[in-house]
Amino acid sequence: MSETRELHYKELDALREVANVGAGHAATALSQLTNRRIMIEVPKVEICTIEVAASAVGDGGVVAAVLMHVLGDLTGRSLLLFEKDLALRLADMLLSREPGTTRVFAELEQSALKETANILTGAYLNGLSDMLGLMLIPSVPSLAIDLSTAILSTAYLNFAYEQGQVIILDTRFRFEPGDASMSGHFVLLPDPASLEVILKSARLV
Repeated sequence: MSETRELHYKELDALREVANVGAGHAATALSQLTNRRIMIEVPKVEICTIEVAASAVGDGGVVAAVLMHVLGDLTGRSLLLFEKDLALRLADMLLSREPGTTRVFAELEQSALKETANILTGAYLNGLSDMLGLMLIPSVPSLAIDLSTAILSTAYLNFAYEQGQVIILDTRFRFEPGDASMSGHFVLLPDPASLEVILKSARLV
């Protein structure tokens, strides 16, 4: 997709700003949910193919991924991914447990991760919605534990485009007190027409 290559740097700056605003809103909401101060940063934004994304978000290893459909004026899917060990640590923090307590993703742990994805996805989509002037609505979340390559490929199958482009927002969490930190990945998988709208809008920012 040559147009994506040409627009790369300018549009990434606009998307990074949107992501940082969304991260600020998400940090506030998560802090209220957990009664802890949480800082969220988006140090890196990337537009790439599914193949590149699969290696960028976990080196093909096992991840916990929360999938949500994006509805409204644009269509696609979103994924919030954590390496499995980090997702277990995150569940401990969200549920106010001692580190290392969570070992499986039972119903309570799944619910905590889904709620986190709800907050983050809503914040990021609200920022994008404000930038585009369009309505974006996330669906009910679902959780999958699998290889990152399998999850990303499955998430994009409905669009049936071999060279599908995705938007990756690397997301860094810092929990205080304790200053425990971890990184995750928010991946937006718009359909081709929706990606075109996002990039053209970003060019005008």
